[in-house]
Amino acid sequence: MRTTERMIELDIAEPRDALIARLVAATARVKSVWRAARNRRAANRLADLDDFQLRDIGLCRSDVEQILRSSGIADDPSQHLSRSARSRSQRALRGLPLD
Repeated sequence: MRTTERMIELDIAEPRDALIARLVAATARVKSVWRAARNRRAANRLADLDDFQLRDIGLCRSDVEQILRSSGIADDPSQHLSRSARSRSQRALRGLPLD
């Protein structure tokens, strides 16, 4: 009599790492949207400043209006505004016209 050894391979489910990863990703998305909304409110408050105050922080009214017009509700305008202010300050340091 011959015995054969048989092995059954079972697909054992992975631990709940996938669920945790999805929760972490969802939390990151919620934080991102929350941050974008908060920065958008701050950018809207920039529109209330007068031209002299905007110039003090390196922006002009057209920068703020254009960025608010072109970005969506869930978009973060702060990166565009800081890039515009940085560009304007570099032009001023080089002695180039500002606008």
